[in-house]
Amino acid sequence: MSHLNSQELAAIYRNGLLEDTMPFWEANCVDRHHGGFMMAVDQAGKVVDTDKGVWQQGRFTWLLGELYNNLEARDSWLELARHGADFLLQHCVDASDGRMWFHVTRDGKPIRKRRYAFSESFAAIAFGELAKATGEQLYAEHAVKAFHKFVQHNLEPVDTPPKFTEHRQARSIGFPMITIATAQELRESISFADANLWIDKSIETIQRFHLKPELNCVMETVGMTGELIDHFDGRTLNPGHAIEGAWFLMWEGAHRNDSGLIEMGCQMLDWMWQRGWDPEYGGILYFTDVKGHPVQEYWHDMKFWWPQCEAIIATLLAFQLTGRQKYSDWHHQIHQWTYQYFPDSEHGEWFGYLDRTGRVTSTLKGNLWKGPFHLPRMQHICTTILTL
Repeated sequence: MSHLNSQELAAIYRNGLLEDTMPFWEANCVDRHHGGFMMAVDQAGKVVDTDKGVWQQGRFTWLLGELYNNLEARDSWLELARHGADFLLQHCVDASDGRMWFHVTRDGKPIRKRRYAFSESFAAIAFGELAKATGEQLYAEHAVKAFHKFVQHNLEPVDTPPKFTEHRQARSIGFPMITIATAQELRESISFADANLWIDKSIETIQRFHLKPELNCVMETVGMTGELIDHFDGRTLNPGHAIEGAWFLMWEGAHRNDSGLIEMGCQMLDWMWQRGWDPEYGGILYFTDVKGHPVQEYWHDMKFWWPQCEAIIATLLAFQLTGRQKYSDWHHQIHQWTYQYFPDSEHGEWFGYLDRTGRVTSTLKGNLWKGPFHLPRMQHICTTILTL
C-alpha cells in the first residue's frame, strides 16, 4: 500500500480526534452526580465499574484544556476541564501529606496510593492548561505545587517503603521521562520558570544511566550507577516506553533548535524500533529481553494500544525533523498496522488489548490505565506536526 500524503494523514488524525475519540468519552465518562470521570467503560461506552483512577482524572482534564487552548476554544471543553479539576482538588489529594491518591471511589473516597508519584504529574499539566485557559492564577499555583510534590516524592520519598532492598537497588527511566514531558507542558502553559532546569537534569539522567550504545538499546531499569542488572527485571525492555521518551527528546530538540537532542531521540527510536517491532505479525511488542532471553511477564508479546500510539508520533516526528526515508517507512508500517486492528468501527474509539496476531482480547475501552490520553494525544500531536 502506498504512503498517504500529509493532508490525508492529517485528516485521519484530526477527524479521528474530533469525530470519534472525543465524542465517545464526552458522551460516556462524565459523572454529573459526583464529579470527575468514570473511565471503566465497555465496548459500547457503558460504565462497568464506577471507581475512578486519578491518573485518568488528570489526563482527561489536561486533554480538555490542551484542546481548548491549542485546537478550538469550545466552551464545553473548558466546562469539562473545570469539572475534572474540581474533582481532583476536592477528592484526590491526601490532606495528611499533600500527595495524591491513585484510585478512589466514585464519590472520591480514597482506595489506594501508589509508591511512585505520577498522579501529581498529570494533575500538574491539567492545572497548567486551566491556568492558561482561564487566566486564573490559582490554577497555576496548583500546577507548580503538584509538580514539586511529584519530583520531591520521587527523589526523596517520605514514609514510603522502597521497592527493593539495599541488595538490589535500581532506577527506572519512568521518572526522568515524565519529568521532561511535565516540564515541557508547564513551560508552554504557565511559563514555568524551572522547566528547562528539570528538563536538562532529566535528559542528563537518561543519557548517563539508560542509553547503552554498546548494547544498542534504551534500558528501562538499571542499577544505581547504570549497570545492567542481569536478572528478569533488569533485562526487561519496554520498547514503547523508550520510543515515547525518544519523541520527548526530539520535541525538546525542535523547541531549542538543538540538532544534538534530535539525534539522541532518533537514536533511541532506532534502537527500540529494532528491539520492539514484531517482524512476524507487525506492531510493537510490550516487553523484550536485552539478551534475547524469554521474558517473565506473560503479556510480553501482546499489543497494547499505547506503544503503537507512541511509535506513530515518534516515527512521524523523526521524519518531519530529519527527512530520512526510513522514518517515513516506519511510520507507514506502524500507522497501517495499528489502524487495521485497534479502531472499533461499530462503537467508536479503540480497543486497548490485542494478542500478538492482532486479535482483540478484551472489549474494555477504559480502566485505571486506559482512558482518553495516549490515543487523543497522538491524534492531536500528529495533526499538529502535519499542519505546522
